[in-house]
Amino acid sequence: MDLQVILRNGEPEYAVLPWAQYQALLQEAGVCGTPQPTPAVQCDDRDTAVSTDLPSFDQLASLRQAKGLDVVQLARAVGISRSYLELIETGARQPDAAIRRSLAWELGVPGWRGEA
Repeated sequence: MDLQVILRNGEPEYAVLPWAQYQALLQEAGVCGTPQPTPAVQCDDRDTAVSTDLPSFDQLASLRQAKGLDVVQLARAVGISRSYLELIETGARQPDAAIRRSLAWELGVPGWRGEA
């Protein structure tokens, strides 16, 4: 079986396998009415996955607060300064792709729109 395990904080969080193998597992388990995939991701012209239903950066502060993190905690976890995170939260700065990925990881969202 071609299985990819995705870890978070050293612990398994997701298991990814090819669709045909997933369907075979469902059949073996006797699950009827197998669900059809719903497109959650589209690819842009750079072949980079970009989610189509994600929060925008103007929701960053509320996402952070919902996770129980203060500005200093999130900034430290992402590897940026508190003041730079505050600039991102207020819309004065747009983070690069690496910071977007780190923010998404720390806040538990799949990623950010392809804003540059």
